[in-house]
Formats: sequence, C-alpha cells, structure tokens
Amino acid sequence: MFPGTEPPEHVTCLPVLLPKWVAAARAVVVATAPPVPYSPTLYIDLEGVDLCREGSLSILTLMIDTGIPTRRVYLFDVHLLGAQAFNTAGVKQKTLKDILQDDKIPKVFFDVRNDSDALFAHFGVALQGVEDVQLMESATRRTTGSRKFLSGLAKCVEKNVLISLHGIDLASWKAAKEKGERLFKAEHGGSYEVFNQRPIPEEIILYCVGDVMCLPELRDRFWKWADGWRDLVNEEIKKRVAASQKSEYQPHGPDRTVAPWTEDQNRALDKWRYVPPPCD
Repeated sequence: MFPGTEPPEHVTCLPVLLPKWVAAARAVVVATAPPVPYSPTLYIDLEGVDLCREGSLSILTLMIDTGIPTRRVYLFDVHLLGAQAFNTAGVKQKTLKDILQDDKIPKVFFDVRNDSDALFAHFGVALQGVEDVQLMESATRRTTGSRKFLSGLAKCVEKNVLISLHGIDLASWKAAKEKGERLFKAEHGGSYEVFNQRPIPEEIILYCVGDVMCLPELRDRFWKWADGWRDLVNEEIKKRVAASQKSEYQPHGPDRTVAPWTEDQNRALDKWRYVPPPCD
C-alpha cells in the first residue's frame, strides 16, 4: 500500500476478508507496471441497504493500484465498524476519510452519485479526486442520440471488454455478478439486508470484488480516447458529486438514467468523436 493508507488492524483482520479471496485479489497481475513516479489510484464500490442518505452503508470495497505488479482488494465492514472505518488513523496518522477527501489521490467509481450521497450523509465524507467510469463511457459514444441514456456496469463491461478481466474470463465475472444479484434483488426473492448478514456470504464477496476488478480496464480504455473531452467529463463528475451532497438531491429520481450532457456539450462531444465516412 502507499504511505498513509495502511488500513487499521481491526479492519484488515475482519472475517469479511476470507483467506482465499485475499489470496486471489493479491494474485491479480497487471500486464506492465507503469513508469515511476506513479500516482496511486483507488477503485471503490459501496453496497448497502437502500444505499443513499435514506438507507445505510454496509460494505466499502477498495482496490488499490500503486503501480506494483499486484493490485490488492480490501472489504471494509462499515456495518460492523460504523464511523471507525473512516476515522481510525493508520500508521501514518491518516484516516480513510482523509484519503477519500484528498483531491490528489484519484478515486474511481462507477456512478458515484449514491455512493457520495451515503458517505456524506452518514459519515461526513466529502469525496474529492473522483473519476466516474459511467460518464467516461457515455462520452465515448459517437452521437448525441446514442448518449441519451446511461449504461449500467454489466452492460458497460459486456460492450467494452473483449475477453477477460485480469485473467478472469467474462463468463465467470458475469456469473458471479448474477449470483450476487439473486441474493439481494427483489425479483429473485432476495433482500438488500443480505449486505448486513455476517459472516458475509461468499457470493456477496465475489460480487463486491468483481465490481471493482473491472474498473481499471474500463478506465484505461476510455481515457485513451479522452484527449479532447477529459476536462468536460471531469467538470461533469464534480457537478455529480456536489449535487449528491445537497439537501435537495433525489437518490431515486426519475431522471437517473438520463445522461447529463447539455446541448453545447453534446455538440462538442459529437465533434471530438466524429469519424469521417470511408472514401469510395
């Protein structure tokens, strides 16, 4: 881990970190290590019961990329620890809250809105340094019409990852995601209360780990196309985070699936993503 981010002992030894999953997470190998100096990046996903200001936060999944050949995944049991998960200092006297609010450390989410809402409302964490893969993916689409609606994570992965995610084939990733969903989605007879079940079911651990393991590849893929529109997307991400912390924010609003781009933004994105027709 990078300096100041070592999780407190009472976090890393939680039963949520089942040995075989710790080993599997640590065995994930990236193709090449980036050049030094390297900016550490955090990939984060939150789960809970009605995850937002109106519900509760149960699990924070964190994958850390420090540029070394392995990426480690940690599950913080927020249901058990409560505010201690964010306010307990590590060996460098930095808390998880300090890190989440540090704008110099990139934090990558997929649809940060309700995650930010829950962190701010329940624990006073005002996220900084956020990147949102959902908005990145939307910006890569070629036309205004194709950008009208936002994609969910599974659809984003299926459309943009060809074969595998860090050695895990897509079929296995999708199967693990579906097994987890069956435990909490009402249409499958599940309940979100499963995120508060202890010990955490293995299917839920698999689900949580899978949701962060796919983010580095998606992020790298989309940022490669971002020469023209990176600043535009980053500004929209900041607006997302700020809006989620306002009193009038609606965590289940009817327009959540609609992309945020204005007419001017869409014109700019159309121009940057324009591909000339082939010559006859």
